[in-house]
Amino acid sequence: MMDLTQKMRDKARELLEKEEVKYVIGWEKGTFWYQSPPVFISRPEDVDKLVWDQFCINNLSKYLLDFKHLEGKIALFVKGCDSRGINRLLQDQQVQRDAFIVIGVPCPGMKDPEKAKGLSEDKADQLQLAEKCATCTTPNPVIYDELLGDEVAAAQVDDVERFARVNELEQKDPDEKYDFWKRQYDKCIRCFACRNVCPACNCRECVFDQAEPEWLGKRVVSSENQFFALTRAMHVAGRCIECGECERVCPMGIPIMSLNRKIIKDINNLFGSYDAGMNLEDQPPLGKYDVNDPEEFM
Repeated sequence: MMDLTQKMRDKARELLEKEEVKYVIGWEKGTFWYQSPPVFISRPEDVDKLVWDQFCINNLSKYLLDFKHLEGKIALFVKGCDSRGINRLLQDQQVQRDAFIVIGVPCPGMKDPEKAKGLSEDKADQLQLAEKCATCTTPNPVIYDELLGDEVAAAQVDDVERFARVNELEQKDPDEKYDFWKRQYDKCIRCFACRNVCPACNCRECVFDQAEPEWLGKRVVSSENQFFALTRAMHVAGRCIECGECERVCPMGIPIMSLNRKIIKDINNLFGSYDAGMNLEDQPPLGKYDVNDPEEFM
């Protein structure tokens, strides 16, 4: 990955020296060897901070919202999942395509930093792919202005593997399902990390932040937590890009993607196969109307 790291640094230096962009968003090495958090670079002399390794797990697309009113362009490096997040923001008309430069980086899959804790760096190759990467079928960016490196082969993942956790939960009876999800969301501390990291959660003002009317109380109780979880799940229904960031950043270990993928599976069964963020021209199934749509619920 050192070759791609150098290509990223060279490209960032070129863009900043020519003053084509104000900022470059990428990844840098963190405090520990298994951390490669986001970095924001505005000076050519800082481009050597950029790295590309197996811990560049953060999806960078959401950061475009922080610069949407900036005078000047942003450049950002994107993996496959990041690029789908960009398409999601463009489809929601949250960002303008001419406001940023997309530099694609083919991704072989990232390792989970949490699983690396307590290990020495020489054992990094023994780590399995992060759970969010294990069933990824889009390792290569689907939108970019320039692609660094050669595309990598996409994993062959069937629906049985993709929806394995969903299928397991579907075997439970209704009471067991309720008990399972109640236990999960009893743990929720409503830190909103899942919302804040999600490219599909891009409203100018979140309904959960409104004081008048107050849709969500301040008390962290089971009923309020479940209301938050189900409301957010339906908000991203048909728009989830399956980057898995919501579940990865959850400090309480709630299996958020099991809920998201259950909705994805149901949408695919009702309206046909659809993968959000793959193509700008494709409208989300729940974002359009067709007279032939199923109406069993009516």
